[in-house]
Amino acid sequence: MSTSKNTDSKVEETASTHLEDIPSDATEVKQPGVTARALVIVLAINTIYFAQLVNIVGSGSLARDITAVVGGSTESVWFTSTIAILTAVLSPPVSQAADLWGRRWILVALTACGCIGAIIVSRATNVSQVITGFTVGGICYGAQPLLHAVTSEVLPRKYRAWAQASVNVSASLGGIYALLVGGALTRNQRPENFRTYWYTAAGIYAIAALIVAVLYRPPPRELQVTLTTSEKLQSLDWLGYALLVSSLTLFSLGLSWAQNPLPWTSPAVLAPLIIGVALIGALLVYEIRFKQDGLLHHDLFRHRNFPISLFCIFTEGLSFYCANNYFAFEVGTLYTHDALRVGLHYSITFYSLIFFALIAAFYCSAVKAVRLPTCVAFTMFALFNALMASIRTTTPEANLWGYAVFLGAGLGVCLTCLVTAAQFATPPGLIAITSGLMIGMRSLGGVVGLAIYGAIFNAALTSNITSRVAGASIALGLPPTSVADLIGALSAGDMTGALTIPGVTPTILEAAGGGLQQSFVIAFRDVWIAAASFSLVAVVVFEASLFLVDPKSSFDERVDAPLKVLPLDVQSKGHI
Repeated sequence: MSTSKNTDSKVEETASTHLEDIPSDATEVKQPGVTARALVIVLAINTIYFAQLVNIVGSGSLARDITAVVGGSTESVWFTSTIAILTAVLSPPVSQAADLWGRRWILVALTACGCIGAIIVSRATNVSQVITGFTVGGICYGAQPLLHAVTSEVLPRKYRAWAQASVNVSASLGGIYALLVGGALTRNQRPENFRTYWYTAAGIYAIAALIVAVLYRPPPRELQVTLTTSEKLQSLDWLGYALLVSSLTLFSLGLSWAQNPLPWTSPAVLAPLIIGVALIGALLVYEIRFKQDGLLHHDLFRHRNFPISLFCIFTEGLSFYCANNYFAFEVGTLYTHDALRVGLHYSITFYSLIFFALIAAFYCSAVKAVRLPTCVAFTMFALFNALMASIRTTTPEANLWGYAVFLGAGLGVCLTCLVTAAQFATPPGLIAITSGLMIGMRSLGGVVGLAIYGAIFNAALTSNITSRVAGASIALGLPPTSVADLIGALSAGDMTGALTIPGVTPTILEAAGGGLQQSFVIAFRDVWIAAASFSLVAVVVFEASLFLVDPKSSFDERVDAPLKVLPLDVQSKGHI
């Protein structure tokens, strides 16, 4: 990793010397440029990202509809958390395996798991089966880094930012589909239609797997043909995988159970949390001291842009997963129970994401810089979270349309710039594991964030809801035995059913509803304050994005993995 304290231009020159990793005579080989075949591959790969967003956005936006049918509302956090955990633990090993066995069939097989998981969710009759479905479907997210890698490596480097923007556009379209179709299916108190939604998700996954199987036929990679199966298996970092899976699983379990429903001092919370942290420490020691070419391949850290990008995308994950779980939830709780309107609110994020991802791609390609837009992106995250924290019961619903624009701007710019910066900061032959660590770190941010947000939300809601709702309604004559039923009916938005509860009058219902809304406002406010604090860590405290080096010389004509095989001497320098 470069630690130069000279000017940015000198650091950039040093970085580009080792980042290019190509001898001077390699540039004499004619590069294939942008071919029709490469563009078709990019389109095919992006269909998988579309399918993945349909699944993960639905896991958050339709969580209340699912639990309304199958029960287990306190377990709904695991719908998205399971996906985030599997993305974090599978991304690095899948990326390493793809360098040894090739990308194509790994992409197809894991995408097929998404189809199977969606079918399980669609047929579930209890919350355990739903979680099982998201677990099986979550396996497909291990391929997510390959989506970023393949779109980048089949196009010339000068279009790297555009490649990443295309991924973000397809992801945004998947998110828009999820919100609008999911909202339309479940509106007007029809939560059971979540099954239809996941039937369609299964079909999208199946089509995506078929398209990639038919269209993506890259030439064999060097390691793919030179190593035997035994040598490939031996080259994998099995101990690193075991430590990664066990540490993140235990760590997230401990965090998720805290205040949901167990106290922080409970052995069931402390034991997995402490063991998980210890195993994370053991993983770092092993990878740093004893394994130079494992999950944390030492050649990845020769330039400061990569660790900075890891830190930044971890923080981005904290913001995205918070919004994915709580934005639509808050709109549906405070403003409208119309699922389609709720989806329309959140969909503004993805329209904004598309626009700003394209703007970021244009800026990065024209100026050949990533530093300034990345800093702006984190400012957008902090602003969005601060605005959401300012919401009160008197805040107009129209304000939220504007708030979502800031979230989309942050996501579109951040993802485009950070993945581009990370891929340029590491050797071309390690682009898959680079992308794997980036996506894994983003999901780790989601795992940690969801657990923390869940604990904050549940603690605030529990401490306020009973006193505010009970206090307001009992004072007006409601029997104490009816309080629990009233809270349940209000939380579900069932006003008609609430009026049938013994002792409930329209006056009591209005007072109790006000108390319930105040309780939710406080709980949501605390969550957004925490998310804003995490964003400010990147913007104010560390200003990490400002330390990124603009990789101007890396935006060139070279193609890291051309679909037409180049001479072996060029391949051996990273074009494999």
